[in-house]
Amino acid sequence: MQFQYAGIITVEPGKRGGKPCIRGLRITVYDVLEYLASGMTEAEILADFPDLTCEDVRACLAFAADRERRMVSVPPA
Repeated sequence: MQFQYAGIITVEPGKRGGKPCIRGLRITVYDVLEYLASGMTEAEILADFPDLTCEDVRACLAFAADRERRMVSVPPA
């Protein structure tokens, strides 16, 4: 089952350099992924950014997973 992130992850050319953001906020998908990778829990992220929801964090993960799935593999030389 694939989580649908359409409508949660937005891209606006004039906001944060056109990077994917969450619901038009100035918080990027990259920001959330970086916080998670650094060891922050979802609860800590939500406490630091009260505008975010659990669904927003899941949307970031789904967006990243979808991007990874779409990457083209380069065969070894």
